[in-house]
Amino acid sequence: MFHQFDHRYSTYEDATQAQLNVGILPKPLEEVKQNPHFAVQPRYWVSRVDLKNRLAEKWNKDWLLGFRSICRSTDERTAIFSVLPKIAIGHKAPLVLINKKFISLIGCLLANLNSLVFDFVTRQKMGGTDFSYFILKQLPVLPPELYTAEDIKFISDRVLELVYTAWDLQPFAKDMGYDGEPFIWNPNRRALLRAELDAHYAKLYGLTRDELRYILDPADIYGADFPSETFRVLKNNEIKQFGEYRTQRLVLEAWDRMFDT
Repeated sequence: MFHQFDHRYSTYEDATQAQLNVGILPKPLEEVKQNPHFAVQPRYWVSRVDLKNRLAEKWNKDWLLGFRSICRSTDERTAIFSVLPKIAIGHKAPLVLINKKFISLIGCLLANLNSLVFDFVTRQKMGGTDFSYFILKQLPVLPPELYTAEDIKFISDRVLELVYTAWDLQPFAKDMGYDGEPFIWNPNRRALLRAELDAHYAKLYGLTRDELRYILDPADIYGADFPSETFRVLKNNEIKQFGEYRTQRLVLEAWDRMFDT
């Protein structure tokens, strides 16, 4: 029901039995997501009292950070993290609880976990379809002290706009120091913001432009006959939808805009 920077990815509302039988849920239209009051509907409900009791001494924020533990070869991305409203979560969406002294850097952590570079490394660690805590703890998350004040503002501003698209995540926005209305869901704007974040994180990880090109598509470096692929499903889906590998173009354009001087 969630995807990267998107807590309203799919819903049980109006799901047919045929869809449920194959594990597919209806995805809200872009026009529907432009309504900041729209919220996805779950299949099951848990008492709010039980939720509060379970989190009582572990987490005092009115939002959560979770990730998908199931990673399939047909998915565009492997590491899929999202900020969620404070709701009941099943065991297939493990939670990441943050030390309160690092809450101000939550935007940087989320952008790091959803970056293309991080996803590339995650794919090398996966031996099956279960992305669990023991794998997460092995992955190269950038340390808090690496970020400059300029990095934090650049990243946090973009993460806030990507995440805060509905009123049910107002608590998260307030914890990031923002007390305004949700941002309008704009697919083209979101693609640009994500491309800038991906280029920025490639730089933070110390990559060159050619190394970033390799991560996006090894064939772009070594030719069409090169036997390795990284984001094949993402590439194929975008070529089908947009007539081009849009992520590759936008990320490299962002790199050239920000770092090629």
